[in-house]
Amino acid sequence: MKRFLSVLLLFICTLTLSAQNWDINTLHTINSWNGRGIRNYSKVMSKSAPYISIGVPAVIAACGAFKKDTKLYQDAIYIGSSLAEAFVVTYALKYMIDRERPYLKYPDRVHPYSHESSPSFPSSHTAVAFSVATSLSITYPKWYVIAPSAIWACSVGFSRMNEGVHYPSDVIAGAVIGSGCAVVNIYVNRWLNRWLFEGKKRNQADVAWSF
Repeated sequence: MKRFLSVLLLFICTLTLSAQNWDINTLHTINSWNGRGIRNYSKVMSKSAPYISIGVPAVIAACGAFKKDTKLYQDAIYIGSSLAEAFVVTYALKYMIDRERPYLKYPDRVHPYSHESSPSFPSSHTAVAFSVATSLSITYPKWYVIAPSAIWACSVGFSRMNEGVHYPSDVIAGAVIGSGCAVVNIYVNRWLNRWLFEGKKRNQADVAWSF
């Protein structure tokens, strides 16, 4: 029994070490791609994440207000609430896990092109990008929506590694969280839409009937 536990412990340690090696080795390779075109692309994609993520539901909501279109309001709420959920989940995990940024842990192997004050795992930029891309693709399942959304979200994840601020595992976790929040939020929004819109319709009907 003792021999079995020793072998199991050795196997787990080896597996963990191997995963850690893959994480930093992959990051080192991606971070080393420092051509001018790649660097500028990463900088733009990384900075675009918060603006596009907030901008997409805001523009859809503005269109809904202009057209007085309830469906557009519902779409904006779904995409915006998916974004908010992904943001809350990632930041909660960041401070629970408290993983050190790669450029701090491996200063000899990772060069930071930007600096962050929050912990590393998971990537919040990637999470919000994948949340918006997934919820947008679910809402408007057309190739001309899905393809650009997927390319942009993946580019954000790549940019965070190229800038040296996240491990690949941070980015993968962020992508899973963001996409997962968008999928789960389909069911949450069914209740939210009933509460916000069907209740409003009932109230309007009651007012109309009273006249």
